[in-house]
Amino acid sequence: MKLKLFDKLRKGSAASGQRGQMTARFLPCGDSAIAVELASEIDEKANQQVIVLAEDLSKRPIEGIEEVIPTYRSLLVLYDPAVIRGQKLIEALQGRLDKLVVSDAQTRHFSIPVLYGHEAGLDLEAMAEMKGVTPEEIISLHSLAEYRVYMIGFAPGFAYLGGLPEILHTPRLKEPRQHIQAGSIGIGGKQGNINSVACPSGWRFLGRTPLKLFDPTREEPFLLQAGDTVTFRPIEREEALELDAAVARGETGVEASIK
Repeated sequence: MKLKLFDKLRKGSAASGQRGQMTARFLPCGDSAIAVELASEIDEKANQQVIVLAEDLSKRPIEGIEEVIPTYRSLLVLYDPAVIRGQKLIEALQGRLDKLVVSDAQTRHFSIPVLYGHEAGLDLEAMAEMKGVTPEEIISLHSLAEYRVYMIGFAPGFAYLGGLPEILHTPRLKEPRQHIQAGSIGIGGKQGNINSVACPSGWRFLGRTPLKLFDPTREEPFLLQAGDTVTFRPIEREEALELDAAVARGETGVEASIK
């Protein structure tokens, strides 16, 4: 059975959690997927519920489920309709939700090195002018915040981040650029992001990290997972080049700490 695996470092203690019936909407997505929507707005509590439900289904699979994909406030459940029908799966999922324990789980924390400005910081100067501050103040505001990885999506390993300071909220570009390099650190509306692969994008970019968020040759291809927390550490070009070389040698360039 193909199910996403979740890092044991993020397991919480069931004894410290709260159990109670969760209100959910079950939305059919074609004939082989169901979205379990746990909130109407994005918030950390709903996201944690999504992650815990995904972990529970990974540890104790329901026959017929092929994959689970956590998002900001819902869990996409892909299933084989030849094994289990949609209504039967909805009943089983509701049963899991009724008994689910959501606790203050341990989380992994990453300090991500970032070379602000330079070639990848395409919008740093323009954003500073737009906000009426200096580029150095933009860097300070961006790097002092702590971000939550709400979901991985759009591209393999692409991290959507919550926690962006309000002063940095900025609409996306009207016309996307056709090529943004992997590792670029961006802002789109109220969200932050880290590009995992080179791709077109309408986000506004402040710099880049030498780290690879997605590497299919690694044992764990995705560096980040939903529920992780991230801070950004400004670095100079010399350190960025050293990290580029380390990552090219197959090193991750960063280690997780536990919170």
